[in-house]
Amino acid sequence: MQTSVSFKVFSGTNSRYLAEKICSSLHCGLGQMNIEHFADGEFSVSYEESIRGSYVFLVQSTFPNSDNLMELLLMIDAAKRASAKSIIAVIPYFGWARQDRKDKPRVAIGAKLVADMLSTAGVNRVITMDLHADQIQGFFDVPVDHLYASSIFMDEIKNLNLPNLVIATPDVGGTKRANTYAKYLNVPMVICYKLRKKANEIAEMKVIGDVAGMDILLVDDIVDTAGTITKAADLMLSEGAASVRAIASHAVMSDPASSRVDLSSLTEIIFTDSIPYSKKCEKVKIISVANMFADAIRRVCNNESISSLYVI
Repeated sequence: MQTSVSFKVFSGTNSRYLAEKICSSLHCGLGQMNIEHFADGEFSVSYEESIRGSYVFLVQSTFPNSDNLMELLLMIDAAKRASAKSIIAVIPYFGWARQDRKDKPRVAIGAKLVADMLSTAGVNRVITMDLHADQIQGFFDVPVDHLYASSIFMDEIKNLNLPNLVIATPDVGGTKRANTYAKYLNVPMVICYKLRKKANEIAEMKVIGDVAGMDILLVDDIVDTAGTITKAADLMLSEGAASVRAIASHAVMSDPASSRVDLSSLTEIIFTDSIPYSKKCEKVKIISVANMFADAIRRVCNNESISSLYVI
């Protein structure tokens, strides 16, 4: 890849699978880094090659456990102390993003705290994808390139060739996202309205809109325990939908999510590989975002606009 600056790509432990794909797309080697673990669980990070004066791209999603975030913070600090010219955190999945506001008294705003920690460590830019809330970009005091998985999901949707496609959101919070898809595809949209007793437990759900005889495509950013999205699929099928599928950017898929998806009315659910998913579930399909992030890295190195990466 020809760029106007010297750049190197490194990866944390649990995002190496994606970093290798990104490097393959960029036609470059993955940088050499050593992460040494101690008996008490502590670990240290060291670069095994010079990064002085280079643009350093650090690929690491900050999904649980917290070691992934701590690795990234140490990688940033080590790069700063090794005189890197610019440190860019490539965070396909930004964890703690659901804690973006005070929804009740005496709670932390986790997303803001993580943004502050990354800035304090010394990051110069962040490249991420499908934040749970767009306003999280404002938590950072450095530039944020916010990519959207819609650019790769669109081809998947078109290849489905669904005759009576209707876009749906599994909860009211995703209305804006679903509406964007519906407007671009020029198809109707329906909404699932849910009430929660507590986190990860749904008390009641209703469908707003007509789904009879339609091919429903549920759109979401994160699937955690899969309780909401599978309940929405079952409800829509009970109200006469011809089929129900789903797309979601981040496969958090905490237990018992995989078994719930297998037992649900969903025909399939499509995720990106922003988070590693290794469990067995015949209804899950994974598509890669490596080329999209590689293109973003190339454009950052060449000081080019990334707006053309946005389909919707």
